[in-house]
Amino acid sequence: MDTVILSDWLAARLDRAAAEPVYRQVLRLMQQAILTAQFPPGAKLPSSRTLAGELGIARNTVLHVYDQLTAEGYVISTTGSGTYVADTRPDSAAFSARRTAPAVARAIGATAASDAGESAASRAASGQRDLSSRGSRLIDKAGVSLKQWGAFMPGVPDVAEFPARTWSRLQARLWKEANPDLLTYAPGGGYRPLRRALSDYLRVARSVNCTPDQIIITTGIHQSIDLAVRLLTDVGDRAWVEEPCYWGARSVLESSGLTLSPVPVDDEGLNPREQDLRNPPRLALVTPSHQYPLGMVMSLARRRTLLEYARQHGVWIIEDDYDSEFRYGSRPLASLQGLDEAGRVIYVGSLGKMLFPGLRIGYMIAPAHLVDTFRMGVAELYREGQLMQQAVLTEFIMDGHLTSHVRRMRALYGERRQILIDAITTHFGNTLPVMGDEAGLHLVLGLPDHANDREVVAAAYDAGVIVRPLTSYYSGEGPVRRGLLLGYACVPNEKIGPAFATLARIIEQTALRKPTRAA
Repeated sequence: MDTVILSDWLAARLDRAAAEPVYRQVLRLMQQAILTAQFPPGAKLPSSRTLAGELGIARNTVLHVYDQLTAEGYVISTTGSGTYVADTRPDSAAFSARRTAPAVARAIGATAASDAGESAASRAASGQRDLSSRGSRLIDKAGVSLKQWGAFMPGVPDVAEFPARTWSRLQARLWKEANPDLLTYAPGGGYRPLRRALSDYLRVARSVNCTPDQIIITTGIHQSIDLAVRLLTDVGDRAWVEEPCYWGARSVLESSGLTLSPVPVDDEGLNPREQDLRNPPRLALVTPSHQYPLGMVMSLARRRTLLEYARQHGVWIIEDDYDSEFRYGSRPLASLQGLDEAGRVIYVGSLGKMLFPGLRIGYMIAPAHLVDTFRMGVAELYREGQLMQQAVLTEFIMDGHLTSHVRRMRALYGERRQILIDAITTHFGNTLPVMGDEAGLHLVLGLPDHANDREVVAAAYDAGVIVRPLTSYYSGEGPVRRGLLLGYACVPNEKIGPAFATLARIIEQTALRKPTRAA
């Protein structure tokens, strides 16, 4: 590409009406020309005066472009001689051995195809090939939704009801005379006044047995589980998970290299089979106070059996106590951790369900002999901070706002739960069972065994209703129940009925169709 051709090439691509400055356009285009060898190594650039005249732009603009190209290594300027394109081609010796391999040769061919116009599907497939095996498993089984609000998104509180003015007032007061200690990292497990406030709250509300020193502040339940797994297990260790279980927790365990052993649940919670008991795991992840997603409570007998089994076989138990504050018709049940006398339970929880998910403040209670280890681990792995937010939360708790907010939201969510159940009964009577409605922020609507709950979910999404398929919470290694997870917490009372009417129509058109007999 000589000087004239370069000028023409640039002029044809400059968009003088664009919001992007001409300087940025010229720089980007020249970088592109050099990287694609349209302007090859050793080629001489036109003088700044010549190129400015050909393009009809200020000479200073071209000078700035040349200076930036020089600084980034695209060109080399020689006094008295001019400016030349640098040789930026990769050193062939660095990858010549790998290039000879057939697989790599095919990959290079694929790259060339991309340059010629590779399809989006091909690029996605190529991206999957770039992942590790555990990375591929994580992405393939990902359950996160792009939408996190609306009927009937499960597990999401009504953030519109959060007392934002109260929180803002407390925050303003702390920022007015900001303590420098609150603006740095947070080694030591988190803000001590918050750990003390949480210790007092959890002792009363959840019957946990802990001191403030045992509480480690994290960014949520996912991080708490990840920390426990990293510190207490090795790659290849076996972990019990409930069948079905929360997909997010399952992803954390699998991405850490653990081998998962799904253990079925029944009406009394986790129900290990003989083959499960013969092979003790390194770790067991359970939701005893409100099984996720089915909602049953682990019986006292099962709790004591699990704790004794863990003591005898050195099993670590992670108790995920995610939304047990919201029970309807009875008091919240005591935690499994409160029954543990052998120090085998790591208790994890979050403030997100009680307040607002974006807060991203969770906590874990470590056994007393592991406190220093967990403090060091969380500081080393995550460089925790958010001390100012923790300080605001502390004031919020100490002033009594947390307990009053939870009490108010428990009543509101109870109303919405009943409205949804009434809507289900109106449309389906007793045809479809309702499960797990005694606590939490969601219920499960059972579907016939022949139904495809994923098909229902897809059709509902197109109609503006968000639900989750129950089958996605199973590992796929055994029999599964068909159903839908319906969250009612974040749906205003008056919108529950119309939204469920839409969902009911879709259920009737899809899940309740009689299967056709094969000819």
